[in-house]
Amino acid sequence: MSEPTKIGLVGIGKIARDQHIPSIERSPSFALAAGVSRNAKVDGVENFTDLEAFLSARPDVLAVSLCTPPSSRFEMAVSAIKAGRDVMLEKPPGATLGEVEALVALAEHHQVSLFATWHSRFAPAVEPARKWLKGKTIRSVEIVWKEDVRRWHPGQDWIWEAGGFGVFDPGINALSILTALVPSVFVTGAILETPENRAMPIAAKLSMRNLDGVAVEAVFDWRQEGPQTWGIAIRTDQGELRLSRGGASMSVDGRMRKEEPEAEYDGLYARFAELVASKQVDVDLSPLKIVADAFLCGRKVDVEPFHE
Repeated sequence: MSEPTKIGLVGIGKIARDQHIPSIERSPSFALAAGVSRNAKVDGVENFTDLEAFLSARPDVLAVSLCTPPSSRFEMAVSAIKAGRDVMLEKPPGATLGEVEALVALAEHHQVSLFATWHSRFAPAVEPARKWLKGKTIRSVEIVWKEDVRRWHPGQDWIWEAGGFGVFDPGINALSILTALVPSVFVTGAILETPENRAMPIAAKLSMRNLDGVAVEAVFDWRQEGPQTWGIAIRTDQGELRLSRGGASMSVDGRMRKEEPEAEYDGLYARFAELVASKQVDVDLSPLKIVADAFLCGRKVDVEPFHE
């Protein structure tokens, strides 16, 4: 068996500690060799406060996982790709469609792998749902994705700034599942509820459809207290499929078909290992396109100020 690929983790925040580090530790394909952050460190590895210093000092670290906010990620990805490193991008892959498309062209030019991750697609019930839907006619889709921003994004002011996505940061997880299951979805209307003191929405309602005329309605809300709701209902000519717990559970006509613990990031690193081995690019922009179109055609509605 070959030695695991050394990987550097850039951006040591909540998602890096909760998901990336544990999954890298479990991965047979990667070994965490360095951390890069202005104000945080990873125990047991060499740490840097500057990406360029890391790239220069550690040419032996051939892969980089970028967990920084999307608004600051582009230049880092460019530097890593130009240095010949394989790059994994936390979702959403960038602040704009254009910059991610530019990264794809750059990665192909330098013949390195680039992976735009959508972790919710690796939830245990998503692939069984895709298989169950095969051959069935989808009638309609309803998404309800409600959570408490104070619980999941404490102190993350960047998420409220331009390029931070607001409620679409979790909402795009639902859209990544949707676009994996329902083809050719596009936005027909949107309402973006935006606190008076913030740039990004705290809630959103999206109306969508696809080329077959399937109606898709989505509600995203960051003001949910108590139990959290991450569900998708897909009505077909042969019954109703429901995904809950962010895609960890699946039921058909009320009967549970699959329910497993979440292990999404393990799947991400397994896929990244495949891409690194073959020097391929895996960048699907369909969830990001829906978010971009929601901002293009959405109607902004001011709501009460949000305070942490």
